Amino acid sequence: MESVWLLAAVWVGLAVVSTLLGNWLKISVALTEIVVGTIAQLVIVSFIVKSGLAGSTGWISFLAGTGAIVLTFLAGAELDPAIFRAKWKEASAVGLVGFFGPFLGCTAVAHYFLHWSVRPSWLAGVALSTTSVAVVYAVMLELGFNKTGFGKAILAACFVNDLGTVIALGLIFSPFTIRTLIFVVVSVAVFAALPIVTPKFFRRYGGRVSEIEAKYLLLVLFAMGALASWAGSEAVLPAYIIGMILAGTVGKDHALIRRLRTLTFGLLTPFYFIRAGSFVSVPALIAAPLIFVALFLAKMLSKITGLLPTVRAFKYQREEGLYYTLMMSTGLTFGTISALFGLNHGIIDQGQYSFLVATVIGSAVVPTMIANAFFLPRHLLPRRHEETVVSVPEVSASTAD
Repeated sequence: MESVWLLAAVWVGLAVVSTLLGNWLKISVALTEIVVGTIAQLVIVSFIVKSGLAGSTGWISFLAGTGAIVLTFLAGAELDPAIFRAKWKEASAVGLVGFFGPFLGCTAVAHYFLHWSVRPSWLAGVALSTTSVAVVYAVMLELGFNKTGFGKAILAACFVNDLGTVIALGLIFSPFTIRTLIFVVVSVAVFAALPIVTPKFFRRYGGRVSEIEAKYLLLVLFAMGALASWAGSEAVLPAYIIGMILAGTVGKDHALIRRLRTLTFGLLTPFYFIRAGSFVSVPALIAAPLIFVALFLAKMLSKITGLLPTVRAFKYQREEGLYYTLMMSTGLTFGTISALFGLNHGIIDQGQYSFLVATVIGSAVVPTMIANAFFLPRHLLPRRHEETVVSVPEVSASTAD
């Protein structure tokens, strides 16, 4: 595939197929993009050309990387500061337990049971510690829980959980040097200035056809991403924190967020997820399926064991406690971001990457199906949603993990 336009047409065509499959199956489009990328790479390598989808091509890597950065920013911008202030104790307790349980549990299983070396084991712990904001937000929106205290508490806990994942990814795998110190100092200064400067800049220059708001945000994200990469960290780390910091300002500008979502989900994230799927080794999965089973059970058991008593400590009993716990046990975007980070930086090999991504996909679907089929707390549903029954909700293209 030497023609840039032919290669672009193939990738966009796969994105269209993935979207149609996601809508038809009523599951996350991100999931179908990963699976379609895996299958397409296998088919093209086997029958057409050995280079496959050419996922390592420079311009594809750039679009995929940009998709990961902007997607991470949008995930942070989904946080409602008012919700977090009202539920900070619960969100912090549940989110931290939801992070540390699988982080330590999956690391131990990978190292002592699967005999992975130290760094790949820690990477497995990070990748499988996530909670999927995309899946959880879609379920809350579909059922109307997003307007209830119950749903708002779950969403707030998701953000704490994923913030732990992002910070761990940066701290564990970034060498601490003078560059790291410079990165931390500059980041603190930028994070402090953004909530003050951004609203003033938007009021003075925004609201025009030139879309200077989007350009401004991309400038900040690219600059901080470049600084993070220079310091040996990961570009998604500052992006997530910037999103959270600007959630009270940019996050409330629904028109701007919608335009950013159109750019991100229409063009950028298909390249990211299809590329992530294209690196999955199907022969490795077939050769050792028990590794996938071990990692999946490690994530589920370590999440549920820690989360269920923590959730019940905040007086969520019966089915609402189990439902809360299962929603917090999902995983998707940050799991794939962490796994791809490990692959790109030589921390894990392609086989280990394949097992981690397969586990992430399983954790996005299975807990959601079980929660909505058997533990839906109907007594907490808003009145107009009382008759709603969802098996596996579609994750809207307007949400992020």
